[in-house]
Amino acid sequence: LLSPAVSSLKYLFKYHFVYRIPEFPIKNNSPLSYESKNSLYLPYGTSNSTQVSGFLLLGLSKEPELQPLIFGLFLSMYLITVFGNLLVILAVSSDSHLHTPMYFFLSNLSFADICFTTTTIPKMLWNIQTHSKVITYEGCIIQMYFFLLFGGLDDFLLTVMAYDRYVAICHPLHYMVIMKPWLCGLLVLSSFIMSFLYSLLQSLMVMQLSFCTNNEIPHFFCETSQVVLLACSDTSICDMVMYFAGVLIVVGSSVCILYSYSQIVSSVCGISSAQGKYKAFSTCASHLSVVSLFYSSVLGVFIASADTHSSQSSVITSVMYTVVTPMLNPFIYSLRNNDIKGALKILFTKETIKEI
Repeated sequence: LLSPAVSSLKYLFKYHFVYRIPEFPIKNNSPLSYESKNSLYLPYGTSNSTQVSGFLLLGLSKEPELQPLIFGLFLSMYLITVFGNLLVILAVSSDSHLHTPMYFFLSNLSFADICFTTTTIPKMLWNIQTHSKVITYEGCIIQMYFFLLFGGLDDFLLTVMAYDRYVAICHPLHYMVIMKPWLCGLLVLSSFIMSFLYSLLQSLMVMQLSFCTNNEIPHFFCETSQVVLLACSDTSICDMVMYFAGVLIVVGSSVCILYSYSQIVSSVCGISSAQGKYKAFSTCASHLSVVSLFYSSVLGVFIASADTHSSQSSVITSVMYTVVTPMLNPFIYSLRNNDIKGALKILFTKETIKEI
């Protein structure tokens, strides 16, 4: 599925009207000199215009003394995210009792969370370690593409999981009949295809823009809206397409999730016993917590980015959904889930016996 995207990106890189040059790292966190700044620009055409060959990621802070703290904090969160989500995937795959639609979707969500975080954090850590702020034009586009791909996949998978909970609670007797393996696979595949098309559209729109003398991104990764703000060409069409595509996906997913939970609440209210109501709500409490955390983070970024003069607040709020949410997801799903905890205990017991 990724081969069309790679081919499209290679084609546009090859025939794009700008000549590119290699990355010029900035050593010792020193300010850019006139020569090093100019090395990020290349003349094109016969005019006096210039086109950037790379961008400068300004990061979370410009203070040199804070860089070791930021490096340690984000490295810790990244490792927790990767290992936490890997444990969920291993628990689901190793226990046959967890080979159900709900845990199948959960393992795919964990995979998407790992990839989502990996598109941004390793590059930021590398820049801090090497005292460089530079990311090439091609690297920026690729990072943007995969960030949108796995971010969209997260959104679609949460929607699919809401539908799964709706079927489990509202139609419990027909759950396994409706949620057949082929349907679960089709739902995940459809989520991937839609996120693939969404990220490809956004990336292609950005690649049509021209970037001139301003190449400083006030962020720790190539966030789409921040990159578009740097363009020196007309961005009206790009803004319109990207805005409507984003709104369509977020609003569409939100409506599906809200409808699913409205039906769940209506069905649970019809249960006479308090124990039955508690059991029904507990089956979707983890998913509801993750959905609330994800969409509140996205809403916070949208509100912060609406004010173009407060880019720092947008950067801080984006940390929530790029790092914190993927890190917390495995804990939210496993802390109160006896099935996951039981599978992990069995997994660790087997590994201990093998070592003995």
